[in-house]
Parts: sequence; structure tokens; C-alpha cells
Amino acid sequence: MANLRSQNFYMVSLEKMTLAELCVLAADKYKNRRAFEIYREGKVYDPVSYRLLGLRSRQFGALLGSLGVKAGDRVMILSENCPEWPIALFGAAMAGAIAVPVLPDFTPEQIGAIAGHAELSALCVTERTAAKIDALEVGVPRIYLDTMENTGIGAGGGMGIQAAIRGIPKRLPLREPGKGFAFPEVKGDDPAVIVYTSGASGASKGVLLSHRNLIFCARASRSLMKVFPRDRLLSVIPLAHTYECTLGLLAAILNGASITYLDKPPSPVVLLPAIQSIRPTIMLTVPLFIEKIYRQKIAPALHKSPLYRCALTRPLALYLAGRQLNAAFGGGVRSFGIGGAPLAADVEDFLRRSKFPYAPGYGLTEAAPLLAGTAPYRFPAHSAGSILPGVEIRIAPPAPGFTEGEIQARGANIMMGYYRDEGATKNAFTPDGWLKTGDLGSLDKGGHLFIRGRIKAMILGPSGENIYPEEIEILLNASPLIEEALVRAGEQGIPTALAVLSGEAKKRRRAAAESFDRELEELKNTVNRQLPPFSRISRIEIRDEPFEKTPTQKIKRFLYQ
Repeated sequence: MANLRSQNFYMVSLEKMTLAELCVLAADKYKNRRAFEIYREGKVYDPVSYRLLGLRSRQFGALLGSLGVKAGDRVMILSENCPEWPIALFGAAMAGAIAVPVLPDFTPEQIGAIAGHAELSALCVTERTAAKIDALEVGVPRIYLDTMENTGIGAGGGMGIQAAIRGIPKRLPLREPGKGFAFPEVKGDDPAVIVYTSGASGASKGVLLSHRNLIFCARASRSLMKVFPRDRLLSVIPLAHTYECTLGLLAAILNGASITYLDKPPSPVVLLPAIQSIRPTIMLTVPLFIEKIYRQKIAPALHKSPLYRCALTRPLALYLAGRQLNAAFGGGVRSFGIGGAPLAADVEDFLRRSKFPYAPGYGLTEAAPLLAGTAPYRFPAHSAGSILPGVEIRIAPPAPGFTEGEIQARGANIMMGYYRDEGATKNAFTPDGWLKTGDLGSLDKGGHLFIRGRIKAMILGPSGENIYPEEIEILLNASPLIEEALVRAGEQGIPTALAVLSGEAKKRRRAAAESFDRELEELKNTVNRQLPPFSRISRIEIRDEPFEKTPTQKIKRFLYQ
């Protein structure tokens, strides 16, 4: 009971389980606490308090109504991460509309296809993203999030700023979001967002998530990642990805934390100064982010250290390296979430032994997105943590030709279905209503989930053996020669590897090709010695260009099969 009271003390208490209710009550509960800010060239700008978040979201909802947007209409959000992004999300919820968040990196063709499939009623853009839709025939009003000021939000497509905000007062009631605007009644089981995936399988579908799906997942995540009003989050994953939207935005709003967005993409030049300035307490990242830091910065220095070379002092060397890593993230990180793709085993082993507060998790967009996760230090190595409270996980019996069973799930966070695709929706569920994740895995006696790999990625060996390419790729990626690798089926099902070389390896290859080829052959032999005979790779092929990836940095395998 004490834990429950503690959670209720910090969290916004919701009854309707809607985004609009969350925005209204958070604005009332946290008032002048800072909700958002943006980091630009060494300083933070444009602070948005919770009270102002509530006001601007209502203005946005009223603007949508003035543009003719009705309950159930679709509103695209095509924007980089910024304080105006969540205001657009909550504003759409106020108006009863369904938000369609789209990754800014999508091509104009992808955006056009989504716009046509979703049948938009309004389009939210910024100066950076507007060019992508200039050539598209999307005959709906554009709302320019960049022009949002205390007086309102700018709209284009035949409406000037003044016309768009005319009649919208600067002060709106906090507890009655619909007063004076006839905002529609929105229920928890109404659709809230359509998220168009850009996954490793190549099939892009519109995942329809309800308000309850999102709110349930954000609330339940507190059992794994406790967030408090004092917490500072630094956002580095696109908000259009459900991982960041639910855990990096909604969970923070529920608990009154503050979020900093970056004015530019999170390259090291932009990110490192921002981290030192903001000193975040919570970060959400993808594995590639921490893997690059480890392999390019930490591992080379660590392996040269006299403390590390001596078995007696190695634990001390690892502990000091972990302290240095935390200092590089500002020194205040208490929870470093890693999700969206598998974390390399050697990197996880370092994080674990160095006492770095990393916290893995597992989910998918169709689960809004979390299915399993953990707090730092409270899980077995290489697991995805424990099942999210209120979610059920089962491992299906292995299909013919498989030795592992599929992970299947059900709970209040599972999607409503794929938008306008009854066939795909039916195929996504078992006859008794469990979501088929497409991942192979197992549960230990303590209820911890272990992921083996994707069903579609598995290679059937020449004698019917199950070969999991992800396990081979982890061994290859651990080499300083390799930047990233992908294993695929070769002749007769024998696996082969495609690899992109690291920067140092490229230099050595140019300087002495014959000598480098011997190094590559030795790497292949070293990897094969760690694998069963049927999983051994026949060769390593070098790619000059990086692999094309999803927003969570998973390689799009379907392009290279």
C-alpha cells in the first residue's frame, strides 16, 4: 500500500484515460513547473510551463475546430522534436482528432502515401519539414508549429495567422477544456494516434492506438522506471516513435518532470555539450547509441589500462570506467533506458560490470510500445526484464522447423488494429486474441523475458537447423574492425556476413589490402570458433555504404536478403 500511495502522490490521477484529460490535469497539478524547453547553442530557450502547456493545447484544439476538423478526423504531425510537438498532440486530442505522427526523415513519397492512406483533415509542419510536402497534392490546411507564440498558432493554406487565432481567447479554463468551444467528449477507448511503422521487415502499416493504450502503458511504466517532478529528461529519439512518445513524453507528463529537446539532430557535436549543460537524470536511447560510445571511446582506453590488464584490479578499472561514462552523461543519470533493438552482449557485459544504471526493455509499436522492462540493476544479464504489470506474455509452442516459440501478448496496451487493413489486423492476432509479436523468446522461472531473435530473420540451415543471425552479428560487431554487420542466408542456407568497416579498418585496408584480408579471415575464424558448426559463416563481404536503418537503428533486413 505504501508504494501505491507513493505512486498516486506523484502521478496525475486519471479517470477517463485520455490524452486530453492528462494534459488538463497535469497543467492544473504541476502549474508553473517547467514542462519543456529547447537547447540551442549552449543555452536553453522557450521554456513552457505545465500551465502554458494546457493553455496552448486548448488553443491548438480550438484552432483545429475553426479549420473544420471534427472528432475522428486525422491530423498529421510532421515535425522534428520540439515543445510544439506535444502541444499539437494534446491539441488534436482536445478536438477529438486522431494524430498521425510522422518521422521527419521519411521521404516525400512515404509522406504522400501516408497522407493519402490516412485521409488527412489538417497537416502540422515546421519550416524544416514543410519542403517535403510542398510538391504533394495534400489539399488540407497547414498549421505551422514554428509560429506558435503566446498569441496563438499560425496557419497557412488560405488562412493567415490573425484569421486562424481570431476569437480564441488568451485565457482558457483549466478544469473545463471544452467550455466555450464545444470540444467533443473523448473516451479512453477512442482512437488517439495512427503510427505508420518503418520496420526492418519493410511492411509499413498504420498502427491504430487508443487513448487507453497509451495512458495505460505510460502509467504502468512507473513500476519499472519511477519518474518524479525533480527529474530532467533529454530527448534524443524522434517523438513520432511510440517508444519516445509514451515513455519519454507521456510518462514524464504524468509525473511532472521536465523535458529538454535539441534544436538540431543529436550528433556528438550537439549532444555532448547539451548533456553537460542539462545533466539529465533519465535518458531513453537505442543500443547503437551506447554501443558506438563503448567501442569507439571506452573499450580502446580500457584495454590499455594497467588496472584492467591485471585480474585483481580489473573490477576497479571497470568501476572507474563506469563512473567516467556517467560523468560523460552529465553525472546525474540514474536510469538509462535502452530499447528498440537488441543490445550487444559485450556492451551489456561492460555496463553491468561497471555498475552503469542501464535499463533494457522490450516492446513494439503495436503494444504502445512496452511489454517488458526493468529498473537498473534488478534483472538477469541479457534479459529484457520483467513483464509490464497488467500485461500477459506467453511463449507459443515452437512451429514446425523451430526450436523456440513466439512471444505473444495481451493487455490494455495492445493496439486496436491496423488502420484500414482488416486482413493484416486479423493476421496479427491468434484466434484466441493474443498479439503475435514475431519475436522468438523464453521466460525464466522468475518471469524475466529473454529475446532470441525475429522469426523472419531466422535462417534455416542446410540440415534444418535454426540459425539466429543476431547472435552472429553481435560477435562480429564486437570486433574493432567492424562498424556494423548483417548475416543472411547464402548458398544452401549457409550464413554469410555483410559488414561495414570501422573508420580505422578502412584506413588499414587502403594501406595494405593483402594484410587486411588476412585480418578479416582471422576474424571470421575467431567468430566461427564461438559458434556451433551449423551456424558458422562462410565469408565476410565488405560494404562501402552503411546499411539503411529504421528510426530505432535496426537494419532493414528485407533490403539485403
